[in-house]
Amino acid sequence: MDQITAMILAGGHSSRMGQDKALISVQGTPMIQRVYQIADQCAVQVYVVTPWIARYRELLPSHCRFVQEAPLPDGIEMNGPLVGFAQGLMQVETEWVLLLACDLPRLQVDVLHSWMTQLSTVPDEAIAFLPSRSVGWEPLCGFYRKRCMPLLWEFVEEGGRSFQRWLSKHPVQTLPLPDPDMLFNCNTPDDLSTVKAMPID
Repeated sequence: MDQITAMILAGGHSSRMGQDKALISVQGTPMIQRVYQIADQCAVQVYVVTPWIARYRELLPSHCRFVQEAPLPDGIEMNGPLVGFAQGLMQVETEWVLLLACDLPRLQVDVLHSWMTQLSTVPDEAIAFLPSRSVGWEPLCGFYRKRCMPLLWEFVEEGGRSFQRWLSKHPVQTLPLPDPDMLFNCNTPDDLSTVKAMPID
């Protein structure tokens, strides 16, 4: 854990959901609070990257650190999760970062702990250790090396905003995913109905 920082991205506008996903309760707990509680069991420090710090501050412990997500100098709006990650990564001092979305109600701490034990097996050239599915990498539930930051900012400064495009340019190690449902996230009211019908570990 002393080599891992966790980072939770909470910068989306939740337009398809119609309300802030991070604040939606599943089994009585707001999703951002549940993800934080799990992340806190995996890392020496947890950051929440968001444009709306005041919205979440009262939900999270005082030792939670916030990173103010901000538009890039040439933009007037937020630039998406890749830029939020780049801005948060500037604060990180550990070798590894566990990056998580704020809307993962089925996240399992025992799976994350199992993944952590495998970090020492990741080849030196790999910038990340991520689950993969047929549509591509799952970038918002996995591990990144701190030293990927120059490569990330180079891509951002060239106008890149896609995790998939950035990851396709560099070596990434595949994480085993014993339970794909763990990565189920809530983007729409139908998704929320589905997850509320699922047992939460």
